[in-house]
Amino acid sequence: MTEILHLHDVDFVRDSREILQKINLVVNAGERWALIGANGAGKSTILSMCGAQQHPTRGTVEVLGQRLGRVEIRKLRESIGHVNPRHPLRSSLTAREVVFSGATGTTELMTRWEPTPEIIKRAENLIDLLGVRPFEDSLWPTMSQGERGKTLIARALITDPSLLLLDEPSTGLDVAAREQFLETVDHLHSSQPELATVLVTHHLEELPETTTHAMLIKDGRVLAAGNVHDVLTTELVSDAFEHPINIEYRDRRWQARAIRTSNSTS
Repeated sequence: MTEILHLHDVDFVRDSREILQKINLVVNAGERWALIGANGAGKSTILSMCGAQQHPTRGTVEVLGQRLGRVEIRKLRESIGHVNPRHPLRSSLTAREVVFSGATGTTELMTRWEPTPEIIKRAENLIDLLGVRPFEDSLWPTMSQGERGKTLIARALITDPSLLLLDEPSTGLDVAAREQFLETVDHLHSSQPELATVLVTHHLEELPETTTHAMLIKDGRVLAAGNVHDVLTTELVSDAFEHPINIEYRDRRWQARAIRTSNSTS
């Protein structure tokens, strides 16, 4: 089993405030992890280290066998796909051009840069695989959030990374667009079974069917981690969010509902 990510006893301190404490996480090839917790629990900070965007204050982070602090970060990031729904593109690139921008790891297309035949071929395959073809010539400002989401996944995968990070990818999507996006992620997992993914969310309804593992984070610490069915229980999720929440797994999807207490009003 190929190890893709390894965080060992990771602490992270910002402005004298301890954001993360003793985080341990191992992600192997083909595993699909979800990082779940309340707002401010530390999920996005963990994801930033998985993406070689930040270094730990204490502890070690190894990404694709390379330890942060001992590797050329720019080269390492080329092997990591990152999907951020708040992608800061300001110009009117087409969906196709946005996909190509992933080859250089830049938000805008680089001046005088031309894609190689190999990059063009991979872009075409991804545009078909992820359903971008119907709107490949649409301009970014006019695209729906669902179209942008599919485009950003294709962009993240154009360098054929071994690791894909998804930072609250359902942000801004309506119910129909969210379901279409999750279908896209599930299709990606089935077509690229060795790809490891780490998805951050605080809504269990946003988990793809193909999720295999989960980590619950509370106040910067790991509350539970492992097989998704062992971690996403009513007891553990209620503890993570400090509120009674009933967890159900039905038709391969997760559902979470607050449990009414005696103090609840109708």
